[in-house]
Amino acid sequence: MTSLINRILLIFHCGYGGLQGIGKRSSRVFLSIALIAAAPLSAQDQTVRIAALGDSLTQGYGLLVHEGFTAQLQDWLDARALAATIVNAGVSGDTTSGGLSRVDWTLTDDIDAMIVALGGNDVLRGSPPELARSNLDAILAAGAAKGIPMMIIGIAVPSNYGQDYQTQFSAIYPDLAQKYDALYVENFLGPLTDLGEMSETIKTHVQPDGVHPNARGVSVIVDAIGPIVADLAARATP
Repeated sequence: MTSLINRILLIFHCGYGGLQGIGKRSSRVFLSIALIAAAPLSAQDQTVRIAALGDSLTQGYGLLVHEGFTAQLQDWLDARALAATIVNAGVSGDTTSGGLSRVDWTLTDDIDAMIVALGGNDVLRGSPPELARSNLDAILAAGAAKGIPMMIIGIAVPSNYGQDYQTQFSAIYPDLAQKYDALYVENFLGPLTDLGEMSETIKTHVQPDGVHPNARGVSVIVDAIGPIVADLAARATP
């Protein structure tokens, strides 16, 4: 191997003439290796990998694989020739506590950016806002420690548990986005509520459970969030 490397280096130091005496066939092989070594990074090397850490909305609950959020987001990026790969790190039913328990092994060395979309299941369980804040803070801190750009997606918090609960929980997302200089989306399902009368939207864009978007609904969400993810990808370094 050392001899081979030395011969390749000879190409760069002495030019093609330095290959004389090695043999025509060998010289062609060594020259090919040298050209490959000098070539620009491949498209794969220049592609950023974005982990989407979330719950059932991210995972694609009730949908075929190609209909889910990360799959449709990938299609959106590909259609615009953006060099980014979305990694589906969504787990149905997950809370911010679950996300925190997974973040370290989610952020492998090949991950260049992270989307955090958690909190809906915390609200469904009536978890304290301060616990969700602490968990999300720690998740974003893990991303910051890796030096990667991040994006956090909030939720619409109902008033079931009172105005104070709603206010405290809703404030978590913009506060942490500012703290960690993360891109911010106010509400994952916001693009659906913006369509108009919600009773009609539920019929056309939501699954029979009345909670999770169907493929058509996911498409609307991706069209709205896609440009922000593109911005996230532009901030990342492969």
